[in-house]
Amino acid sequence: MLKEHIFMIGFMGAGKTSTSRSLSRKLNVKEIDTDAMIVEKEGCSIPEIFDKKGEEYFRSVETSIIDDIADMEPCIVSCGGGMVMREENVRKMKQIGKIVLLTAAPETIYSRVKDNTNRPLLNGNMNIPYISKLMEERRPKYEKAADEIVATDGITTSQVADKILAIYEEIR
Repeated sequence: MLKEHIFMIGFMGAGKTSTSRSLSRKLNVKEIDTDAMIVEKEGCSIPEIFDKKGEEYFRSVETSIIDDIADMEPCIVSCGGGMVMREENVRKMKQIGKIVLLTAAPETIYSRVKDNTNRPLLNGNMNIPYISKLMEERRPKYEKAADEIVATDGITTSQVADKILAIYEEIR
């Protein structure tokens, strides 16, 4: 049983969802994905939300999802890549849990997301230079939000989960 939520943050393709699943199995606790919660709540895909209502609307829905999570038993939470762009989200997340930043090199990110068409921020920009630029723009906010940082390059999601377990042994 967890004492508080563990939020996985990081750039798209850093391994948040797969690591969250692995960690939830190891801890035998629920795993939730904020993007999946948004899709369910809104009744349409994330690219549709971006197209029809815009990024600002999407970001406000992300904030409301954190409030929903606060009412749940502690679990593993895989956050959308832009979740920590709003300081309000970071503040709310820190009140109810720990934030783990998963990192990977731009080349690793590209290799993981290059065949995915469900990434609105990369549509028309699926290349390493653009990914590097966007990662660098977000890096300060990611690092400021993070309680811990775990690199995912060259290791399995199970190994990443084990690293997180070692860090957070005290929250079990």
